[in-house]
Amino acid sequence: QVQLVESGGGLVQAGGSLRLSCAASGRTFSTYFMGWFRQAPGKEREFVAVISWSGVNTYYTDSVKGRFTISRDNAKNTVYLQMNSLKPGDTAVYYCAADRRLTTIYHEYDYWGQGTQVTVSS
Repeated sequence: QVQLVESGGGLVQAGGSLRLSCAASGRTFSTYFMGWFRQAPGKEREFVAVISWSGVNTYYTDSVKGRFTISRDNAKNTVYLQMNSLKPGDTAVYYCAADRRLTTIYHEYDYWGQGTQVTVSS
């Protein structure tokens, strides 16, 4: 079983940056694909980015390509989401998730964190 705890959210002005972290428990972290999702009020949870267990392969939703970077440090059991050039439309609760499969579909992920709020003001 994997337990996930996100941190790093907050309030930032448009154009600013934040780095989210997701710390995982367990000794098998390096065998999981790790994803970031977000959910804005009144909207469905949407895929943001995913990274392979090795960190070599990454995938992003089109709206964040070139602005967000997902990375991981398997020695620290942590996955990161560096968010630059933030826009008000990026405002949401951000969740990290873990699964043994490479997927962008939220309901296919087995493990979730509690989420961290990101608010981007205009």
